[in-house]
Amino acid sequence: MSQETKTRNKFPAGWDDKKVQEVLTHYEAQGEEAALLEDEAGVENSDTVMSVPHELVPMVRALIAKQSK
Repeated sequence: MSQETKTRNKFPAGWDDKKVQEVLTHYEAQGEEAALLEDEAGVENSDTVMSVPHELVPMVRALIAKQSK
């Protein structure tokens, strides 16, 4: 297996290396105050943010997908 194959990432639909780099650049350049405002805006909408143990993530995703149908 080549080094390129080992390090190649699988991206979600619509994402590629360029998109990832754009997101990284955005967050690396973002100041602390702007990051805090963005986090607060995300919490204020209708979504809930919580910590989920890694082993439960697939089950939570499946429940969300089932509910979204």
